Amino acid sequence: MDIVVLAGGISTERDVSLVSGKMIYRALKKNGHNAILLDVFLGYEGTDIDSVFSLDKDWEAQVAGIKETNPDIEQIKAMRQDWEKCFFGPNVIAICQRADVVFIALHGENGENGKVQAYFDLMGITYTGTDYVSSALSMDKGLAKDIFYKHGIPTPKGIRLKKGETESEKLPFPCIVKACNGGSSVGVSIAKNETEYEAAKAEGYKYDDEVIIEQYIEGREFSVGVLDGKALPVIEIEPLTGFYDYKNKYQAGSSIETCPADIPKEKAEELQHCAEAAFRALRLKKYARIDFMMDKNGAIYCLEANTMPGMTPTSLLPQEAAVAGMSYEALCERLIQISLNG
Repeated sequence: MDIVVLAGGISTERDVSLVSGKMIYRALKKNGHNAILLDVFLGYEGTDIDSVFSLDKDWEAQVAGIKETNPDIEQIKAMRQDWEKCFFGPNVIAICQRADVVFIALHGENGENGKVQAYFDLMGITYTGTDYVSSALSMDKGLAKDIFYKHGIPTPKGIRLKKGETESEKLPFPCIVKACNGGSSVGVSIAKNETEYEAAKAEGYKYDDEVIIEQYIEGREFSVGVLDGKALPVIEIEPLTGFYDYKNKYQAGSSIETCPADIPKEKAEELQHCAEAAFRALRLKKYARIDFMMDKNGAIYCLEANTMPGMTPTSLLPQEAAVAGMSYEALCERLIQISLNG
């Protein structure tokens, strides 16, 4: 198949997306597909659009590694003078329309909030992953939490707060403060006192005009991938220092990840059933990854859904798939097939 791996963009997760895209691109080439790796924001300046899938080109040469901090987005924006008029880079849509399928490896803003998916639907472009409605519902952590409450899915107590508003109630310290629309733990802080709380809100507002203030759950962190509605083995994440922030997610050796998680079978099944329930409640399709905390008493709390799980060398979904018997290449093939099956 002719496949575009779409990565990059101008979210704080740009670097993560590009590395995911590079890994997917390599896997699809190994699987025998005519794959190209395209930066959704920078596009492709060539004039050979009709033959782009047969070019002898090193499409991954543009991709570096993931740094310990999120990238300088203003520097990326400066590379295109017309970016405010059109998010898509040169020839991106034209190339995607020529593909059999677009493998979306975008993360964060415009990659996971449903806007790209909605545009592709209007243009008749086939893509991997869930649709624009479920993407938007999942990206907004406040809306997702409301849906969890409605469907009886256990989730930490939380309140939403817009920039300039005053809290009608305050959660006890410590608490979690996070940007309402974000990912990779960018804009997420733990506040242990009033000073840290105010600083955490200011940090969250750098990335969104609304934050979620959430009950802090002390315990163990888990994640469960869901493919076509069925849960994969549970993985446990143990950061060596601090919490599972941007650095601990993507710098090799920063966290210990155990899959299958070392927990009783009935607790693993509870997490899997809850992941599948969250998948259904958010109207997710194709695949996603659901994150959880488990407190010291064994109670589980659903934190959020990731509609475009990372596919980097340290990402969780490929590790879970490997335990289920799927190589990285087989996982990529499976994600394409379940997306093409409608």
